[in-house]
Amino acid sequence: MFTTGFLDVPALAGVGSAVRLPGSKSISNRVLLLAALSAGKTRIDGLLDSDDTRVMLQALRQLGCGVAQNGASTEIVGLDTQTATPPPAKLFLGNAGTAMRSLTAALAVLGGQFELSGVPRMHERPIGDLVDALRQLGCQIDYLGQGGYPPIAIGQPALRLDQPIAVRGDVSSQFLTGLLMALPLASAGAGDVVIEVAGELISRPYIDITRAILLRFGVAVRCEGARRFVIPAGSRYRSPGQIQVEPDASSASYFIAAGALSDAAAAPSGGLTIEGLGDNAIQGDIRFVDAVRRMGAHVESGPDHLRVRRGAWPLKAIDLDCNHIPDSAMTLAALALYADGPSTLRNIASWRVKETDRIAAMAAELRKLGATVQEGADCIRITPPASPAHWRAASLSTYDDHRMAMCASLAAFNPAQLPVRIQNPGCVAKTFPDYFETLFAVARPAAAGVPVICVDGPTASGKGALAGALAQRLGYHYLDSGALYRLSALAAEQAALSIDVRHEAALAQLARTLPARFDGGHIWLAGQDVTDAIRTEAVGMNASKIAALPQVRAALVALQHGFQRLPGLIADGRDMGTVIFPDAALKVYLTASSEQRARRRHAQLLSRGAAVKMADLCADLQARDARDMNREAAPLKAAKDALLLDNSALSIAQSVEQVLLWWQARQPFQNA
Repeated sequence: MFTTGFLDVPALAGVGSAVRLPGSKSISNRVLLLAALSAGKTRIDGLLDSDDTRVMLQALRQLGCGVAQNGASTEIVGLDTQTATPPPAKLFLGNAGTAMRSLTAALAVLGGQFELSGVPRMHERPIGDLVDALRQLGCQIDYLGQGGYPPIAIGQPALRLDQPIAVRGDVSSQFLTGLLMALPLASAGAGDVVIEVAGELISRPYIDITRAILLRFGVAVRCEGARRFVIPAGSRYRSPGQIQVEPDASSASYFIAAGALSDAAAAPSGGLTIEGLGDNAIQGDIRFVDAVRRMGAHVESGPDHLRVRRGAWPLKAIDLDCNHIPDSAMTLAALALYADGPSTLRNIASWRVKETDRIAAMAAELRKLGATVQEGADCIRITPPASPAHWRAASLSTYDDHRMAMCASLAAFNPAQLPVRIQNPGCVAKTFPDYFETLFAVARPAAAGVPVICVDGPTASGKGALAGALAQRLGYHYLDSGALYRLSALAAEQAALSIDVRHEAALAQLARTLPARFDGGHIWLAGQDVTDAIRTEAVGMNASKIAALPQVRAALVALQHGFQRLPGLIADGRDMGTVIFPDAALKVYLTASSEQRARRRHAQLLSRGAAVKMADLCADLQARDARDMNREAAPLKAAKDALLLDNSALSIAQSVEQVLLWWQARQPFQNA
C-alpha cells in the first residue's frame, strides 16, 4: 500500500492480462453484521480487507463476538441476541458509513450502553433521518455533538412496532439498509414489521444487495411496491454456515474504464479480463457495464468474468440518470474526459454527503486537467479538453476520499501522454489498499516510459541510503545494483556452482533470473532476507570474481532493466546514469571527500564490531576510486547530464530534500 504524500503516475497506454479484485465493501460489512447477529459460527470467504472492514471487525470484537481470521477466510461467532445483550462499548468507526449506519440501527434495537463516533468527516455525514426513524420505534438515541450527525449515544429502547416506520429515502440508502438489518431482531414476538420510505429511494440496487444477503441469513423481506418493505413476523437470523463475498463491482469500475481507454497495441492479449465478477453479481454497480457499453466500450461478460477492450474512440458522450450506480458513476465522470462531447450525470445528490462533497471535488479536479465542468445540486456536466493540446498535467487532490484517488488514476491514460500527480494515494485503504499495485501490475506505460532516477557515486558516498529514502518518499521501486553481484555470488554458492569460466553460461542464466527484491532497507533473495548474508568477506570476494565474467555482466544488465517497472524506479550504483539507464529522467552524482567517506565507513564498521584504522580506510577508498574510474567496463564517472551533489556536510534527509527539489523542478504539474 502506498503511504507516500503523493504519487507521480507516468502516462499510461493501456491495461492487459487478467485481474482478480478484492471483495465487495457493501457485501462485506453487511455479512459481518448479520453473522454477528446470528447464533453460531459463520465462515466468510473473500472478505474485503480494508479500513472499513477493519473498524467493523474491531467493533464486533468489542461487542463480544468471536473473530478468527485465517488467510482468506474469516470466522465469526455470533451473539446470542435472544438471551443476552452486548456489553457496553465505545465504538470508533473511522469514516465507514456502512458500519456507522448499520450498527446504529442494530444496537439501538438491541439496547445497551453504546457510544459511536468516527473521524471528523464522519461527524459531518448526516444520520438524522435514521435516528428519527429509530426513535419512532422507541429507541433511545442522543446526539453527543451537532444534532443530526454522529457521534451518538444509545440506551435501552421501549420498542413500539404496531405502526409502519417512516424513513427518508432521498439522502442515503444506508438508512433503510440499517433498518432492514436491525428490525428482524425485534420481530420475533411481534407481527409483521413495516417500513415505508418517504420520498424517492436513491441507490435502490444497494437495497437489493441488503435483501439478497438477508435472505442468505434466513430473513425474507417482502417489497410491496417501490417504497414499502415488510419484515415477516417471527423473522430470526440463521447462519448459512459459509458465505462467499463476491469481488467489488465499484472497484471493478476503474479497471473496466481502464480497459475501455486502452490502446489496442498496449493490450496485446485482447483486453483486460476481470475474474470472479460477471452476469450473476448481486451488486447494482455491475450495471456500470451498461453505461460503458453506451459510451462505446466492448465488454464481454459471463457468469464469473468480464473482458473489456477499447471500442469507439473517442468515447461517446452520455446523458445518464445515475441513481442506480451512485458510486461507480464517479468513474463515468473520469471517462467523460475522453468523450466526443459534453456528458451529464444526473440524480447524484448523494455524492454531496459521502466521504467528501464529491460533486464539488470532482468538478474542481477535472478542471485542473483541462475540462470544463458545470455542477448542479444533483448533477454534473463535463466537457472534455478540446484536443490533446488542451490537456494539462495536474496535481490532483483526493480529499481523503478513496474513490477520488482511484478516479484520478484514470487521468494517466490521457492522449497528451502527460503524467499525473495524486495526492495522499494511501486513502484508497478505505476499500482497496492495493489498488495502485493492482493497476500497475496490468498497466502498460505510454511511449515516454517508466521514470527512472539514477543515484551514482563512489564507494561510501551514501548513495544507497539516499536512493532507498528517495524510493520510500516517491513510492517507486528500488534497485541496489551493487548488491546484484553479491546476490549472484550467494545464489551460485547455494546452487553449488563454482565461479569460473567453465560455468559462465550457467552462472549467466542464474543471474538472468535472479529472484532479487529490495524493500525497506532489506535485500531479499527468493523470499529470504539476505541483507547480512551478502556482506560477508567470502561473498564479496566471489562477487568480484563473478563480475569479471562477461556473460554474467550482460545478464545482470538485462536484469537491471527489468527493475524499471511502474510507477517508477530509483537506481543506485556506479554506472546507472552512464550505462544502464542513459535516458533516466534525473541523474544525480554524489561527491564527498575520501576523508568524509572514510569516517562514514568507519562508523558503519564499528557498529558491526569491526576494529579498523581511519587511515587505512581512507587509503583503501582512494585506491578503490582509482580502480573504479580506470576500469575498462563502465568506469565510474558522472553522466554528462548528471547533477552533482556534494553531501560531505549533508545528512541523508537533507540530501533527499535536495533531490526532491530537483525532481519537482522537472515535473510539468502546474498546481503542485
